[in-house]
Amino acid sequence: MPKKLPTLNLPPAGDLFSTQAERDDANREKVLDIPLDSIDAFPDHPFLVKMDESMQAMADSVRAVGIQTPAVVRLKEDGRYELVSGHRRKMACELAGLENIPCIVRELDDDNAVIAMVDANLQREVILPSEKARSYKMRYEAMKRQAGRPSQNNVSPVGTNLRSDEELAQMTGDSRNQVHRYIRLTELTPQMLDMVDGGQIAMRPAVELSYLPQEQQQLLHDVIEVEERTPSHTQAVKMRILAKEGRLDSDAIMSIMQDDKPGQIEHFKLPRERLHRFFPADTPAQTIEETIVEALELWHSKQSRKPRPG
Repeated sequence: MPKKLPTLNLPPAGDLFSTQAERDDANREKVLDIPLDSIDAFPDHPFLVKMDESMQAMADSVRAVGIQTPAVVRLKEDGRYELVSGHRRKMACELAGLENIPCIVRELDDDNAVIAMVDANLQREVILPSEKARSYKMRYEAMKRQAGRPSQNNVSPVGTNLRSDEELAQMTGDSRNQVHRYIRLTELTPQMLDMVDGGQIAMRPAVELSYLPQEQQQLLHDVIEVEERTPSHTQAVKMRILAKEGRLDSDAIMSIMQDDKPGQIEHFKLPRERLHRFFPADTPAQTIEETIVEALELWHSKQSRKPRPG
């Protein structure tokens, strides 16, 4: 019987006729100039891209020196590209009148694309609560899919996978509980979430209100506009309890909202339009308030040093 020849593990044919340097270069990520009209936005992108002073300044910079940091895209099945990071840069290129944008084309599956998109945008200096809420939820769900189904023994407050939420907390710098609070905000109606972004509703009452059905959140929003006051944490808890019991209607909301809460009666309001030339549109309300108070303190200090007449 003839002897069986040993199996030879030969390298791919392409490797036989190329150098290691050539193979390394082929695997290295390259920057390509890609037409803007061939790139689609990331689906359900949670971060706002606004036409504000900051964007105009970026467009002016791009017009002068071009894009210094390439965007990241991935190739879609239809031959177009999907933008993973660089939505502001893309808009700046459009405003600057450019036709192409330098991009790194990266191979990413859906979940890794979500994770890369969120991680890149969390580096922004100003992030609204709604942006954190949506991005944390998207990244968290992608991490859960990668980790597999949650354990049946999991006792996390919103049915989450322990490893995923702890990893997300470590990555973002927010505590695990705070991550869950942000994710809960995605259950708010757009109008209520706008009020959280604007600083009218704080995090703790907003989380409680997120458990109200959409219809009752709309009733609450109507009462807020009439009463010109927002619910405290205690008031929000009362509404959540009544909603669970099926007893929360507009009359009950009005009754709860008319209960005075500390600091609610004497509330000074200043139209945001009067502040637009001093603050970018995405400046949080708390930052605006602190800056105004500091300015008033400085003014008061200067006034007190002025010599009095006579």
